[in-house]
Amino acid sequence: MPNTDRQTPSLVPTTTSYDIIIVMPVYEDREASGQLFRELYAQYGASVFVVAVDDGSLKQPINAESLDEIGLPGAVIHLRRNVGHQRAIAIGLHYVAENFPNAPRTVVMDSDGEDMPATIPQLIAPLESEEVDVVVAQRKSRMETVHFKLFYLVYKFIFRLLTGRKINFGNFVALKPAAVRRLTSMQELWTHLAGCVLLSKLRTHAEPIDRGRRYAGKSKMNFTGLALHGFRAVMIFAEDVLVRVGIVCSMVAALSIVAGLIAVALKIIGFATPGWFSVTLGILLIVFLQTGALTLVALMLSGVVRGTSESPQQYRQYIDRISYTK
Repeated sequence: MPNTDRQTPSLVPTTTSYDIIIVMPVYEDREASGQLFRELYAQYGASVFVVAVDDGSLKQPINAESLDEIGLPGAVIHLRRNVGHQRAIAIGLHYVAENFPNAPRTVVMDSDGEDMPATIPQLIAPLESEEVDVVVAQRKSRMETVHFKLFYLVYKFIFRLLTGRKINFGNFVALKPAAVRRLTSMQELWTHLAGCVLLSKLRTHAEPIDRGRRYAGKSKMNFTGLALHGFRAVMIFAEDVLVRVGIVCSMVAALSIVAGLIAVALKIIGFATPGWFSVTLGILLIVFLQTGALTLVALMLSGVVRGTSESPQQYRQYIDRISYTK
């Protein structure tokens, strides 16, 4: 079990005192997260409980004192190392599922201010419906650079092409207790939250919400990180991608065989020019072998994704200690 500061896990406040549990990953972002804590307290007071997951920060770690100074109740989960914001979210949700199993609403949001505290009521309002399990923030407006917006459009197109599904939301989501339990029982949560929500078949409502500006500092996510994040969303649907790639490869392989037979027929009846037959047949053979290799790679990728997913019960191994507010 992880070490704890101030209180033992048995003394974690009960959910009856809190309307909303807020889960957020924080990595080397003390200034922005501090401002977010202040805004949360200014708007919701002590009716919310914050679960901040410090993702192995070394330069700007946060602790429970950051919440105590404001009067905001919560817990800070200190991880042994940096695991990335998706796994940090998964750890936070597992903590909520274990310690707050009956929390009426759980909100996942980023700690930099782009997910605005003022929009939380709008986000959680659809949860009042019995037909909604999850509410996701569908961005009405973005304040990113042109390059980011272009990359995001390409990412959504590729995702739709490979998986047959549409993805237009990120980490800003609101969950009912049953949704938290279902997501934390899925290994895919460790890879990509949004992809896991799509795969879970939970009843999802998309709420149009504006995206805010970062409070301070710069995003730690570079282009490589963004590309990896997008690739992980595709990995969630590895089997779907395999089927689609296999169908395309089979069609290309069949066309290459047909073209090869046509080339042989032309050679036999004497319509082939010198050297044309061997070059054409060689190219078609390469295409056939490449499509087979691509299918094999997709199959191996599917096995790797399934074989390296984390067990839902293993989240504690990443926790160094947990500090609670007084």
